[in-house]
Amino acid sequence: MWRFASYRELGLCCLATMITVPLHYVLINFFYRRMPISYHVFGGIIQLVFILCSRFFYRFAFLMQARLQHGKGAGKSCSRGMLIGAGSAGQLVLRDFITSQHSTVKICCIIDDDSNKWKRSLEGVPIVGGRNSILANVKKYRIDQIFLAIPTVSAQAKRDIIQLCQQSNCELMTLPGLYQLANKEVSVSQMKPVAVEDLLGREEVEVNLDEIADSISGRKILVTGGGGSIGSELCRQLAGYKPAQLIILDIYENNAYDIEQELKQDYPDLNLLVLIGSVQDSRRINSIFEQHRPAVVFHAAAHKHVPLMENSPCEAIKNNVIGTYKTARAALLHGCERFVFISTDKAVNPTNIMGASKRLCEMVIQTMDKVRRSGKWLNLPPLHSHKIDVLDNMRLASSIETPSTEFVAVRFGNVLGSNGSVIPLFKKQIENGGPVTVTHPEIIRYFMTIPEAVSLVLQAACYAEGGEIFVLDMGAPMKIADLARNLIRLSGYKPDIDIKIEYIGLRPGEKLYEEKLMAEEGLQTTDNKLIHIGKPLELDSDMFLHELEHLAEICFNNDGDVCNTVKKIVCTYMNSVCDKDNPVYQEQLKQCLHH
Repeated sequence: MWRFASYRELGLCCLATMITVPLHYVLINFFYRRMPISYHVFGGIIQLVFILCSRFFYRFAFLMQARLQHGKGAGKSCSRGMLIGAGSAGQLVLRDFITSQHSTVKICCIIDDDSNKWKRSLEGVPIVGGRNSILANVKKYRIDQIFLAIPTVSAQAKRDIIQLCQQSNCELMTLPGLYQLANKEVSVSQMKPVAVEDLLGREEVEVNLDEIADSISGRKILVTGGGGSIGSELCRQLAGYKPAQLIILDIYENNAYDIEQELKQDYPDLNLLVLIGSVQDSRRINSIFEQHRPAVVFHAAAHKHVPLMENSPCEAIKNNVIGTYKTARAALLHGCERFVFISTDKAVNPTNIMGASKRLCEMVIQTMDKVRRSGKWLNLPPLHSHKIDVLDNMRLASSIETPSTEFVAVRFGNVLGSNGSVIPLFKKQIENGGPVTVTHPEIIRYFMTIPEAVSLVLQAACYAEGGEIFVLDMGAPMKIADLARNLIRLSGYKPDIDIKIEYIGLRPGEKLYEEKLMAEEGLQTTDNKLIHIGKPLELDSDMFLHELEHLAEICFNNDGDVCNTVKKIVCTYMNSVCDKDNPVYQEQLKQCLHH
């Protein structure tokens, strides 16, 4: 075990010597004969030297052998590596490379932007320069792999460094994040391949964990669509805040089963209930609220695929709009404390039925809040989308005198890695040798990782007072074509050479760019700089409910022009593809890219 000896063991050896020398002095002087002080001093020094030599010899021998082996390389199969970062994390990773018996990487050079470290060495490995010298030193030292050990650097700086490294065509590995330093977990085993998420250039999301815990802990939480990409991540994060019960509702049993098994393994003490059902089924929704009485609802159940919904507009309205209405109505009539609707930036000036349906859902949320405040909640009509659902005896729960449900919506853009998103599609196309298909060379989207988005959703829910539409700051938009090229490079190929990019044209209802809010909404700030509040537009709730009943009837009978009916309710809905040559579009696109 002495091969792992460190400064702690050295200190213990010194402490042992400091204790034994005075004891030896007392015993010799009182029970044998008096000896000069120098005898005891030199005796203590010799004792310490012998202790250290006998204990630390194996460690020094092992370290020297490891360094010698690392210097010579581990044979012909050894790959040559470059380490970026000469700080604490870099030193720990380098030492792990040197001392690991299973490492097949020889670190040949180190890159660090601190010029005071240049022309020096770390563990015998030269520090050769800053980020601008990466490509030159890759060629000089014939580097195969680059390891990023810079967990404390800003997201934008990390993105710039990664983009430089990509030009070298070397394999890239990085530390997952800052927490490894705090937990002293920095090692080669913590390295992971650089993912496309690392190229977003976003700073790490910060939320108030205490506020979120206060709003979740000890309460019954219902997550609709809990087996989906957003819903399942909501469940993962909610489980960590120790709710009294976590209820997952999903119509797709396979997804529900997967998240159930994951949560049971990761949170064995969690009071978990997984239910199968549709948000379109009033009686099923009513029975769930009647039996379990959730305090907080996160409504993530929705159809989200734009092209599919263009071909099935009635289903988009039934599931997204009517389903949201029924779930929100049940939450109101059963005294739920808070109802959080997961929206999308496609709801802003929508050009497709999916986005228009999400805008209608936001209007449902605002109407529910308005009806609650006006005291007319008992007059909310039941909406039906199927014949089997016509009988609806949902009434105000007997224990509730005046509902106080806070209805809010949280709007954000695309999330990386969600089911059906471009990342899994691109990866599959790359695995098949290409081409990677992009709809348009100029198409741009706002992106955020799923955990980031969910963390901000939970934080936004804490700010709810009722009727708000929270808008998450998605950072700078990214061209889908650039995303495709980055993913091709990260897969070890050269874009447009090894893997072709093919432009296939915009799909029905697809926009070249997305907007975060309508011009009339404006923005208010919150305590979190990444969360803003869109000013709600004026809405005649009685008129809206009447129009919604008419829309539900059209979908119920599956007749009439659904899209034109939606246009009459959502005045900003234009079901046509944006024209690139339109000067209005050009100006909006310029503003979008600027911000």
